[in-house]
Amino acid sequence: MFKDRFDRLLLILLAVAMSALAVLLGAHAPNGDNSRAPAGLNKALEQETAYQARVALLQKLYTPVETIQKSGDLQGALFRLDDLARTYPGEAHSYILKGEILHQLGAKEEAVASYVQGIKLSGDYIDRKSPLSRRAEIQRLTDEGVKEIGSRAKANPGNASLAIAMKNVNYLQSRLAGGCE
Repeated sequence: MFKDRFDRLLLILLAVAMSALAVLLGAHAPNGDNSRAPAGLNKALEQETAYQARVALLQKLYTPVETIQKSGDLQGALFRLDDLARTYPGEAHSYILKGEILHQLGAKEEAVASYVQGIKLSGDYIDRKSPLSRRAEIQRLTDEGVKEIGSRAKANPGNASLAIAMKNVNYLQSRLAGGCE
């Protein structure tokens, strides 16, 4: 069958072509590393899209409360916020806004407690890179809380409500410093 040089040359060229084809097909075949990269990329993209949708929904839902708050009707803002909190129970944004309003009203202990509840539900509010970040407000309240609540707690060591408030202030300090739960 392979009697002359030409036949042998064709056989060698055919073997080289088949080997090259096998190498090319093998290089693009899905293996463990290549098949996970697109799935990981898709998952990250899905998570980012879901996060952006959540932020947009929160802004849409809570804009009326923030508008009422900015107009100076803090009691009305709290009332509207309570309605939203009943509709969306367990939503961290309600607690954060409630903390802001209570802080404006001068109820520092209650504001600290509300911030703590919100941050326990979502740490996005102390993350500098998050569009939901309220880090500056939380830092300001924490600094005030250390001074005012701390001095009152030292003066009244048997007061359980002040001890709880101080524990909440310390929790916020810890989370602002980068600590986790």
